[in-house]
This record gives sequence, structure tokens and C-alpha cells, in this order.
Amino acid sequence: MLQASLKKNDRNAHILIWIFSAIVFALILYTERIKLDVELPFNPHVFATLSATVNSAVAILLVVALYYVKQKKYELHKKLMMATMVLSIFFLVFYIAHHLFSGPTLYGDLNLDGIVSPDEITTAGVSRTIYRILIATHIVLAGIIMPFVLYTAYRALIGEYSVHKKIARWTFPIWLYVAVTGVIVYLMISPYYS
Repeated sequence: MLQASLKKNDRNAHILIWIFSAIVFALILYTERIKLDVELPFNPHVFATLSATVNSAVAILLVVALYYVKQKKYELHKKLMMATMVLSIFFLVFYIAHHLFSGPTLYGDLNLDGIVSPDEITTAGVSRTIYRILIATHIVLAGIIMPFVLYTAYRALIGEYSVHKKIARWTFPIWLYVAVTGVIVYLMISPYYS
């Protein structure tokens, strides 16, 4: 096993994890409701493409990191997981930028008028239902997972590997689901970007 990288301080860790998680959650909720009236010299949907690319990399790194921890290559596992967390910060920046500069996109809105008519719903068919299930589970689990990711990382960094492993058994599949569904949601919604 690795040596602890941080000194244990559960009180400060709890406070920081919950404050950071609450701020990010509030920021995401806020940016979902506004659109900045700024003309960018490029299509703002590039931020969505960057978010999906980062989500793809996160999903791949999660699987690779799992493989290496099972091989007992703990230092490599740690480096991969730290890279995954850094990439997740980039994801958040791109996600927030996309919503701030492009506004909402409705699945099935073929004429891009901001309204999904009954005819457009019929045209979208079952894929609209699949999209709505995916986006709903993605959003709920993305909102829940952040403090768990941070707690999982904290337990590893202070050297409490048995607790880290117990939490990771729940954190890993949810985080992987969020990363993978983020890419799927992007692929489904991107044809409706204006």
C-alpha cells in the first residue's frame, strides 16, 4: 500500500467537501436557468463537445485505474485517479460555459424554435423517452456523486484504504455511469444544437 499523502483531519475535510459540493451544485443549477447574451467568435456548442470528450476520457481512465488497482499497482492507480479528478474539473468548466453561452436545447426540437411540438415529439419517437430517462438519471446521479468522489479520494489520501475501498465500491459504478451517460446524452442531443 501507499503512504498517506495527507494528514487526517475529518472535520475540515467534511466542511470542505460539502462546501465545494454545494457551491458546484448551486452553480450548475444557476447556469441551467440563464444564458449570457454574448457573441462568441465560435459556436458555443464546442463546449459541449469538449465536455463529452472529457467525459469519455474520464470513463476510460476510471476503467484503466480499476484494472491497475486490481493488479496492485497502487501508485499508477493513484495517478490515474488524480488525473480523472483533474479532468472532471475541466468537465465542469466546459459544462458551465456551454450552458452559459448556448442556453437550453430541447430534445426533438427539429426546427430549433425552442418548442417541441406534438409532431416533433412523434418524429422523435421512443428515442425521446430514452433520452429523458438517461438525462434524468444522469443529472440525479451526477448531483449525488460529487461528495462521494471527494470522500473516496480523501480516504485514500489519508491512507484509510479499507474505508476507501468500501466507499469506492459504490462511487466507482455511479461515477462511471455518469461519465458514460454524459457522452450518450451528448450524442443524442447534439443534432438539435442550433
